[in-house]
Amino acid sequence: MKSQARGGGPAVVGGSSATTGEEAGTTTEHAHRLRRRLGRADLRAVPEARRELRELLRHWGKPGRSEIAELLTSELVTNALVHTDDDAVLTAVVEPGGLRVEVRDFVARRPELRGPDTDDTHGRGMLLVQSLADAWGVRSHGVGKSVWFELGAEAA
Repeated sequence: MKSQARGGGPAVVGGSSATTGEEAGTTTEHAHRLRRRLGRADLRAVPEARRELRELLRHWGKPGRSEIAELLTSELVTNALVHTDDDAVLTAVVEPGGLRVEVRDFVARRPELRGPDTDDTHGRGMLLVQSLADAWGVRSHGVGKSVWFELGAEAA
């Protein structure tokens, strides 16, 4: 059973972002971070986010883990861009034992888990997250929410 409990600039992989002034990069001696602002309704950000995550995860995890991470990240990013009318922020933190990806948006409405419908191919993203992530959840903020997932580096 999967756990659900727990709490406008360029992407940054390592270093810091001069355009946003946000600290990024190494969070501990063995952790790395990707942080990217996603523009409102900019679906071009989906493949860009996948590419940046792929680069971050180039030497991480067992075979297949980074592909799962890319798929789940695509789902969270797409949901934030399609179901809100505002910017969002993607954050991925990778450590030797695992990965945490979080997409924060500024709309309080929570994502819905919808069962398969043979007439509709939309609405299955959160089911993918639920079935493939080691843990996932939704965390409310003062304005909006974060939807997140975690993957262990060594899981099958």
